[in-house]
Amino acid sequence: MSAVIETQNLTKRYHDKLAVNALNLTVQEGEIFGFLGPNGAGKTTTILMLLGLTEATSGRASVCGFDPTLESLEVKRRVGYLPENPGFYEDMSAGENLLYMARLNRIPDDEARRRTSEVLDQVGLSEDGRRLVREYSRGMKQRLGIAEVLIKNPQAVILDEPTLGIDPDGAIRILELIKDLNRKRNLTVMLSSHQLHQVQEICSRVGIIVKGRLIVQGQMDELGRAILKERQWNFLLETAGAADGLESDLRAIPGIDEIEKRSHGLFLRCTRDVRPDLMSLLARRNLLLLQLRSEDPTLEEIYLKYFREA
Repeated sequence: MSAVIETQNLTKRYHDKLAVNALNLTVQEGEIFGFLGPNGAGKTTTILMLLGLTEATSGRASVCGFDPTLESLEVKRRVGYLPENPGFYEDMSAGENLLYMARLNRIPDDEARRRTSEVLDQVGLSEDGRRLVREYSRGMKQRLGIAEVLIKNPQAVILDEPTLGIDPDGAIRILELIKDLNRKRNLTVMLSSHQLHQVQEICSRVGIIVKGRLIVQGQMDELGRAILKERQWNFLLETAGAADGLESDLRAIPGIDEIEKRSHGLFLRCTRDVRPDLMSLLARRNLLLLQLRSEDPTLEEIYLKYFREA
């Protein structure tokens, strides 16, 4: 598997502000990569450098085999970009916007019409292709933005907060669309987002940037194991009945390292498998077990761990 996006010590300085600090990042062909960080961390500046829309102060980048500073047109031909707030001609229909974008990319008219019909179907807007964009909801505009990205048949796409401001149902449709495109077209996706649970749902690998510096990147299961250290067992425990004093009894069980209250029960971080001890305790206290399941660390836990260290 080859790298579609790769940076080496990529740095951007605005006067006395270091926006991106010696970034070493890799996005592999065919993966969905989550690019995470707080506001002002350097995510957007990194994306602009990858697209050749701003020059790096030092370091280098390669996107689809091209230098975005020296060969920006080649990068733009191969990479689609969906900004946080995509812009359209609101007094034109969705189909007309896509045809115009196709012509800007020098796609012949017959091919442009075919692709327009195809991408509208892919994003679920076939029946709304003749509607004026000003009549579209926020979610529909985001899907139209993805269609606009796909019109030039890119090798990779960079999506900046694609579900921002969209209702839960609309967000699910966007995420399913991204996964479907990745699976069917082997499309490489770099996804910048604050929605950690959404990133965890669709990304196999993530990178976390804080104050311009990439503090970690890797597979989520590997990052999860790294933050566990000796606490290799995690359980969510939910019971019914009189649970007064249950936390104190749980803390007395050897191997239970941390207890955290959740909306449904207690989350236990443990250094060994304590399930037999838990079952004995519940039986002695005559508590009904509603659920006891093993849980891996969430992306939120991984993010907060590295963010606090940084």
